[in-house]
Order: sequence, then C-alpha cells, then structure tokens
Amino acid sequence: MNMTLRADAERNRARIVAAAREVFAERGLDAPLEEVARRSGVGVATLYRRFPTRDDLIAGAFEAKMTAYADAVEAALAEADPWQGFRHFVERIAAMQAADRGFTGVLTMTFPNCREFDAARARAHEGFAALVERAKAAGPLRADFVPEDVTLLLMANAGVVTATGDAAPRASRRLVAYLLQAFAARRPEPLPPPPTRRQLRAAMARLRSRGC
Repeated sequence: MNMTLRADAERNRARIVAAAREVFAERGLDAPLEEVARRSGVGVATLYRRFPTRDDLIAGAFEAKMTAYADAVEAALAEADPWQGFRHFVERIAAMQAADRGFTGVLTMTFPNCREFDAARARAHEGFAALVERAKAAGPLRADFVPEDVTLLLMANAGVVTATGDAAPRASRRLVAYLLQAFAARRPEPLPPPPTRRQLRAAMARLRSRGC
C-alpha cells in the first residue's frame, strides 16, 4: 500500500470512529451501522473492511472513553480524602453515562480483539475495588457496600436518563446524590445480599437489548 492509500485508509477509520461515537452515544450500541457509515461519509463495505464486526467498531469507538474511565479511578485514589475520592468518581461515571447511551453497555462487554480496551477495564475494576476498600476502611462508606452496587446505580441512572433526556437534565444528578447519601455509613439498616457479577452482566445485557 502506498503512502496515499494508507493515509486515506487512516482518514476513513478516523471518520468511522468519530461517527460511531456520535451514533452510539445518541442511540445506544444497537444503532444501525448504516447510520454510522452515512455520517462518516463512507460506504458500508468500507466500514466493514475497517471493522469486520459490530464489537470491533464498539471497541474502536469506546477505547478512549474506557481509558478515561480507568484514569478517573486512579485520580479518585489519588485524592487525600477517601470519601471525596469515592464520591467524585461515582459522580463522574454517572455523568459519562448520562452523556452517552452506549457507555453502560460497554462496561459489561468483553473484546478479545482489543487487548488495550480490556486492559483498561481491568485496571478500572481493580482500582475501583481498592477505592471502595479505602473508603470503607476510613469509615465514611458503609461496611456492606460492594463494587457491584455501583452497577445497580448505573442501571437506575440509565433508566432516569432514558426517561428524562433533555427535558429534565438535572434528574440524573439528583438521583446520584440521593444514592450517595444511601451509601454513606450512618448506622444503616442491613441490606439484602447484592447480585453477583454474573447476574449483573446478564441484567445489563438485557437492559442494552431494550435500548436503555
């Protein structure tokens, strides 16, 4: 391939990724790929040459966001106050979700063909587990909180974001504020057992299939 063809291929890829980010953010991960091709200004055949499967395209579109997600965990761990670090992280990922309908689904998916993506997610998961333990050890986070509880928060937030949209853009922030108060250690009532990670992945997949 000569330099001109290589440069054209890279420009096509960049346009496809940019269009996919827009479409998935607006319509979720099940959005028609024809719409991605249309917005990127390339043919469907060109899209599939660059990204043979939908999962390949999703990974390409969300790789930078997954890195930002992992970086947000590390930034939270660097905060001197464990509770503030925990709170700021939860607020940040809820805001990322509110701005992008595809984000929630991506958190539950695996991408064998994109090691960087899965490595960033693993880094985020390990960092968040450490963030939770740090906040619990310091005292402000209730002792029975588990990392999977944030998945429940994201599922609830997805419902609020889908229902309110631009009509009530502050509704998501209010929900998250309520839930953060529930997470605080103020002699809370005992909770029922949390769902397992496998159960939550199945639930998130069902939510994604419904376009939430």
